[in-house]
Amino acid sequence: MLEWVTNTIGSMGYVGIVFLMFLENLFPPIPSEIIMPLAGFGVAQGNLNLGLVILSGSLGSILGAFPWYYLGRTVKAEKLESWADRYGRWLTLSSKDVRRVVSWFAHRRGNLAVGLGRLVPGIRTYISIPAGLTRMPMVPFLFYSTLGTVVWISFLSLMGYVLGANYERVRTVLGPASGVVWLFLIGGFIVLVVTRWLRQLAR
Repeated sequence: MLEWVTNTIGSMGYVGIVFLMFLENLFPPIPSEIIMPLAGFGVAQGNLNLGLVILSGSLGSILGAFPWYYLGRTVKAEKLESWADRYGRWLTLSSKDVRRVVSWFAHRRGNLAVGLGRLVPGIRTYISIPAGLTRMPMVPFLFYSTLGTVVWISFLSLMGYVLGANYERVRTVLGPASGVVWLFLIGGFIVLVVTRWLRQLAR
């Protein structure tokens, strides 16, 4: 994969960065932690411009968020609530829980969730789905998505520029951090499920 990313950026330049970052949002196994530090390394070599690298990476990432956003818009909250009432008991999930999440996301807290979510590996791709589900207006969605994305892309690009030929160390550092985030989320989910299950047994 690294060779393919290298060849794509080498042959297509900024267009290649846009293309790769678009795919990264559709197929998360193509990590931005490789693409953007490699582009930053290209800046250090004098082959690319840092500002255009950040612009290209951000543009591709934002374009890749749209399919997930519109996927969320195709799912009606009523259907999700119906599914929760029918099958959610295995996860102690009810339509009331779905409504609570939708309400939380819809009442402006979604802006913060989208902005911060674009900074978290593994989550940044899928944060667009609840934004679409709650019919988050396009302007705030674009603004906060862009804000978080530019910060993330700038960080990765600068790390690649600073580390030079050792740009792959960025992924080595961010990999464990991403794992900690996922462990925290999964652990929190398990605690929630077990707590609700125990409450149901106590009734």
